Amino acid sequence: MINVGGLELKNPVIAASGTFGFGREFSEYYDLGRLGGISVKGLTLEPRMGNKTPRICETPSGILNSVGLQNPGVHEFVRTEIPFLRQFDTKIIANIAGNSFSDYEQMAEILNDADVDAIELNVSCPNVKDGVVFGQDPQLLEKLTRSVKDRFEKPLFVKLTPNVTSIVDTAKAAEAGGADGVSLINTLLGMAIDIYRRRPVLANNTGGLSGPCVKPVAVRMVHEVYRNVNIPVIGMGGIETGEDAVEFIIAGASCVMVGTANFADPLACIKVIDGIEEYMEKMKIKDVRELVGSLEFN
Repeated sequence: MINVGGLELKNPVIAASGTFGFGREFSEYYDLGRLGGISVKGLTLEPRMGNKTPRICETPSGILNSVGLQNPGVHEFVRTEIPFLRQFDTKIIANIAGNSFSDYEQMAEILNDADVDAIELNVSCPNVKDGVVFGQDPQLLEKLTRSVKDRFEKPLFVKLTPNVTSIVDTAKAAEAGGADGVSLINTLLGMAIDIYRRRPVLANNTGGLSGPCVKPVAVRMVHEVYRNVNIPVIGMGGIETGEDAVEFIIAGASCVMVGTANFADPLACIKVIDGIEEYMEKMKIKDVRELVGSLEFN
């Protein structure tokens, strides 16, 4: 078992939000109970239809997405998706996004009374009322984190955006606000252009870049944050294999999330779990916690 900010996981692999839905499709391929946890599709207070299409396009070694948080809303999640997920022996992490403090606070209160194991606070969505992004303003992020933490009694993780000058500053802000851990990185802002139409490929013009192409940036940021905060770090960004996951753990991640790889291979999470175990056997490591932050510089 691995304790990550008060969340007990059977292994260090979590299915990342936005890439696994609510697990229904993947449950046809394997027992979801093999996963350490599932961070469900990003939830909003009310249902959202998402952005106009096209909203996903392939790029070299990755994808750009601008799905726009299409989801059934937090109330429907509690009513229909939690009972489904509770069939499996895995942790349920509710990823929440809002346009205002009120949105986040209401969802925290709803989920505090629901059967979830943790919240992942998505702070990469625009705060319409203030005209900024929560995750890019350390003072605002600290205030929001504290407000949500005051309303939610279980572990709270803050998902950090890499689209900042210093991800260490935002990680420290989350810690100061009472977060039990931070998860990183969310997608990098990118654009693809149709040269024949001379217009962006995505209907929303820009989108979030994910996949193997972002891994070196993610590993560097995970290590920077690990060295500067005293709360656990959950690493993600381009993980496809057990070796990828181990790289993040050595950099300082207590556990990892597997995201975009699920689109290419529905068994990606299971292969990462098996790959970590194979590495540990090969290197004669008995406890994955021995690897966390074990990086030595040249």
